[in-house]
Amino acid sequence: MGSELTVGQKAPAFALPREDGGKVSLNDFKGKKLVIYFYPRADTPGCTKESIDFSRLRADFQKTGTEVLGVSADPVKAQAAFKTKHDLTIGLLSDERHEMLAAYGAWGKKSMYGKTFMGVLRTTFLLGPDGCIAHIWPKVRVEGHAEEVLKVAKAL
Repeated sequence: MGSELTVGQKAPAFALPREDGGKVSLNDFKGKKLVIYFYPRADTPGCTKESIDFSRLRADFQKTGTEVLGVSADPVKAQAAFKTKHDLTIGLLSDERHEMLAAYGAWGKKSMYGKTFMGVLRTTFLLGPDGCIAHIWPKVRVEGHAEEVLKVAKAL
């Protein structure tokens, strides 16, 4: 797991493949606000709801000068199928090597049914136009989350 990130700190740089085959890096968002939400797995109930909610609010985010990216460890092909199946309008990044996940502290120990394993920790970051972390939501609960992030992005 990466070191703990804090508000005000420069966001870790990244360059990852996107669901459409392109590449995306932090530099692509210079001068814009950016929401990065990390989700455990494409096409699972909570991740689907979260991604649909962010897609539904995409135009509202854009009115505030904010772009939205979803990141998971799923392969590009799975991300593309997920986006198509649910008509998602946001970019989905694939971090199969867990490099960005670790840098943002979104890769760590999880437990379910008495078993401990490494996985994606549902976490969201809001970056300011300066590339610094403006807000962090650890241990996200999906219900109402996208709306809460939008409210903070509007105030930034």
